[in-house]
Amino acid sequence: MAKLLEMEIEHREVVRKNRAIKSANFDVIKTFEGYIFDDIQIPSSISVDNIKSGDFIDRFENLILYGPVGTGKTHLAVAAGIDACNKGKKVKYFRTASLVNFLIDAKAKGELNKFLKQLQKIDLLVCDEWGYLPLDIDGSQLLFQVIADCYERRSVIITTNLEFSKWNNIFYNERLTSAIIDRLIHHSHLLLFTGTSYRLRNSIMKSQ
Repeated sequence: MAKLLEMEIEHREVVRKNRAIKSANFDVIKTFEGYIFDDIQIPSSISVDNIKSGDFIDRFENLILYGPVGTGKTHLAVAAGIDACNKGKKVKYFRTASLVNFLIDAKAKGELNKFLKQLQKIDLLVCDEWGYLPLDIDGSQLLFQVIADCYERRSVIITTNLEFSKWNNIFYNERLTSAIIDRLIHHSHLLLFTGTSYRLRNSIMKSQ
């Protein structure tokens, strides 16, 4: 009986983890297994172990992953999200442009408050590909609303290849840009990805 009870508990734990990962809506599943941190400049304010353990989430801290395309930013962001799910945290993953589209659609349907309340229940928000596409004023304001609501309440991971000084090219509003940066960086760790594109290094065309 004890063995059967143990198996049932293990099964329920697997189901819970799978449900949490599915709910997070990751585009792909990535883990820290085999992940190499050699080409990442990590500030002294956080360690690799802290990133893997998700301790920063308990402190409502953010990770800003900055560097060229293909250097492993999304992989790290998703792996951190997967580990958070496995530890019982509630996570949501969005490509930033998709998140803005969800917000705009929800507002148009009169369901914005409902969507925002769903986001308020999570522990970690992952915004991938931040700054890849410019936003209109409505999209910028809605994204600011999400980031402002996360401030000191939940953690955010952002992946971007755009330096802070160029974020105004995303939002086209200096005051809004400054407000977003101010809230994000206050409790953030900036990780600089300095390597070359993994996809280019391992391209089939290159081998040919």
